[in-house]
Amino acid sequence: MKRLYALRGAAQCLNQAEDIRLQTAALYDELLQDNGLEEGDVVSLIFSVTADLKALNPAAALRGSGRAADLALFCVQEADIPGSLERVVRVLIHCYLEEGAVPRHVYRNGAEALRPDRAPPLP
Repeated sequence: MKRLYALRGAAQCLNQAEDIRLQTAALYDELLQDNGLEEGDVVSLIFSVTADLKALNPAAALRGSGRAADLALFCVQEADIPGSLERVVRVLIHCYLEEGAVPRHVYRNGAEALRPDRAPPLP
């Protein structure tokens, strides 16, 4: 039996459309792979971006990469708090996993600093 879960993830990006596209797709792919998800198990994605990322909306980036064509995507600006990590795309994925699954969250490309308790140890 499956139940609804929420997965978190984040990646730091350059304020360049191509890097936002690359990092967003890699973040999404890693979340799916690490959690054994099929795209059909995903319900929706909510992205947030820091105020300094203006080159491309990550929801548009993900759709443009050929992923998430039939999913509900939404993007908001992250609260602009002094001293917060800059150039970050965050995602919250609502999905169905087997009941009792241990969700695997993904923090990559510098965003590991946001949640060192959830990021894998660096080599």
